[in-house]
Amino acid sequence: MDKALVGMCVNERRFVKIPPKLGYGSEGVSGVIPPNSVLHFDVLLIDLWNSEDEVQIQTYFKPEKCPRTIQVSDFVRYHYNGTFLDGTLFDSSHNRMRTYDTYVGIGWLIPGMDKGLLGMCVGEKRIITVPPFLAYGEEGDGKEIPGQASLVFDVALLDLHNPKDGITIENQQVPKSCERKSQIGDFLRYHYNGTLLDGTLFDSSYSRNHTYDTYIGKGYVIAGMDEGLLGVCIGEKRRIIIPPHLGYGEEGRGKIPGSAVLVFDIHVIDFHNPLDSVNITTHYKPSNCTVLSKKGDYLKYHYNASLLDGTLLDSTVSLGKTYNIVLGLGQVVLGMDMGLRDMCVGERRTVVIPPHLGYGEAGVEGEVPGSAVLVFDIELLELVSGLPDGYMFVWHGDVSPNLFEEIDKDNNGEVFLEEFSEYIQAQVDSGKGKLAPGFDSEKIVKNMFTNQDRNGDGKITAEEFKLKDQETTEGHDEL
Repeated sequence: MDKALVGMCVNERRFVKIPPKLGYGSEGVSGVIPPNSVLHFDVLLIDLWNSEDEVQIQTYFKPEKCPRTIQVSDFVRYHYNGTFLDGTLFDSSHNRMRTYDTYVGIGWLIPGMDKGLLGMCVGEKRIITVPPFLAYGEEGDGKEIPGQASLVFDVALLDLHNPKDGITIENQQVPKSCERKSQIGDFLRYHYNGTLLDGTLFDSSYSRNHTYDTYIGKGYVIAGMDEGLLGVCIGEKRRIIIPPHLGYGEEGRGKIPGSAVLVFDIHVIDFHNPLDSVNITTHYKPSNCTVLSKKGDYLKYHYNASLLDGTLLDSTVSLGKTYNIVLGLGQVVLGMDMGLRDMCVGERRTVVIPPHLGYGEAGVEGEVPGSAVLVFDIELLELVSGLPDGYMFVWHGDVSPNLFEEIDKDNNGEVFLEEFSEYIQAQVDSGKGKLAPGFDSEKIVKNMFTNQDRNGDGKITAEEFKLKDQETTEGHDEL
């Protein structure tokens, strides 16, 4: 038999015929093998090893990029099929649908696996053959693995990190212009793809067609992302690799398994700070710039409105008509009201408006995203000076001491709306008076009439009629 087994392969089957002189000879084995017996053996070789054997490693797939390999004390997640040398399966992480997660090189594994995993890349696949004295030895594991069994592991490495790892930032694409970088307390809007180290996608803001919006440095996101989003520019793209102790830890979350390294490819759309005010950059100002816009002025201007990433939202230029407002009366968002002040006709400026001075967290459905920073390129085309605060009509000269009599043309002691309207319009047409610009003149005059008609009977008497400076603290907007 010693001679017959030499040269056999695992899983080879031989029929061996042994003459008595190479078997048990003329004596045989009492009660079992008669003397001078020819012996016949049907042999199937299951396993073989040598005391001088080492762990055997056969890599059959290795990624082109291998930035890091397994080192002693790394924590790894891998799938495996465990077989004997004859191919019999004794264990499989695939069947359990769960990776095997462990430290390498510190005695948590059998010695042969500790050695066989070293130097692997994420995504690499290799066959690790372990002799029994580097596996479960003479005793086996008392379950599926018999004593003196060689073990074969078909391993696919999915993940690795070291407990001492911090975040890693790669593949930065930074815009040429970066006036400001994100800081603790800023509010960011960004898109991302989130994958595991093996490339498995677990989440994507793009698939939801909505940015992820959050404060940074305040614990609103996982610690690794909080750190990785600091120091970014608007428009920057970067890859943030986060070890599990700075991600979702040993427990994982949802589609993210426990102890998983996370890879986020992010694109920063915009950011602002809740303490930010409107930022104004003047590109052109006429040399003769003495009349500046103020509250109550009637303005006509062109604008292009966009997001910080350059996405165009609206443009009066493309529509071929100006945007017209009375400044300071809430006809535009507060940031625009602030951005249009102290401008002169012909001036061009860019106004950057943080969301709390724009359209806030809600935005405008289908038009302006929530929490978006807005950029307005503005050119002021026309300015009509407004009236003092609280006035809808003013006189350019001295007021006639017989004002009521002048309005009451038929001298019957009563002024009706038609008489009142004709008189006020005549003063405006002659340049003696001025109505507040930017409003419906008929509505202004009617409002003035109603305020004078104190008893609401549809006419004004001399007793009811008062000028603004004759009013008490009742607060009427009068003549």
